[in-house]
Amino acid sequence: MALFCYHLDWMMDAARSQLTFGDPALPGGRSGAARATGRNPRHGRLRRGLSFLALLMIALLGIDFLRFERQVSHFAEPGDVRAEGIVALTGGTARIDGALALLADNRAERLLISGVNPSVGRRDIATAVEASYRASLDQRVELGHSARDTIGNADEARAWVERRGFHSLIVVTSDYHMPRSMAELHGAMPDVELIPYPVRNPQLDMDRWWRHPSSVKLLLSEYVKYTVARARLAFKAPRSARSTESTAAATATTNEVLR
Repeated sequence: MALFCYHLDWMMDAARSQLTFGDPALPGGRSGAARATGRNPRHGRLRRGLSFLALLMIALLGIDFLRFERQVSHFAEPGDVRAEGIVALTGGTARIDGALALLADNRAERLLISGVNPSVGRRDIATAVEASYRASLDQRVELGHSARDTIGNADEARAWVERRGFHSLIVVTSDYHMPRSMAELHGAMPDVELIPYPVRNPQLDMDRWWRHPSSVKLLLSEYVKYTVARARLAFKAPRSARSTESTAAATATTNEVLR
């Protein structure tokens, strides 16, 4: 009898242990409580994994942005730069002045000013630049009116280079705009040598950009556009010959003087 009572007590203790510490099949176990509260250990691990990936992505983007900022801040005008052609991307008179100065110094044969407003002609540009550049503007400069953005600048420059038979090009644009411009231009004409000629914007203190909200906003905006451009170009399909011909025809018609 004593032995029977001992075994009965042992079985009851074992049953209580299962209820308390977790037979998955019993409603009082740990898994049953987790199901009752809607918690799933796998969901917790998934959330932790996603949080880790998000933090890793933010860290990588931060490092990439700092690399972009350093590239922009350390851009410098090259010394004795020479090429067959020059392309200036509109967006400020400093870019056009810089390109015309290179042309006047015979650093290239001809200049394309890409992205000119359709309502603007040579006379309008002549009034905004130095008088010493006006002779070159009349004789060795072509205006491109078809481009509306940096992608359009690349298409317009490609058509001009193909029509002129150039194999090297000096690219003139603002320093903060140069990385994206070089990416787009290289994607449009990978066989053409591209030489960056950055122009500093005197209104932006790029050496201390973090102190000025306008500079921070400009850099962040340009970095996002640059990142999107890199992603798009990485998966870009080859350009069709038809697209090249249509762009060349559009560029050729924009070289007339608007009166």
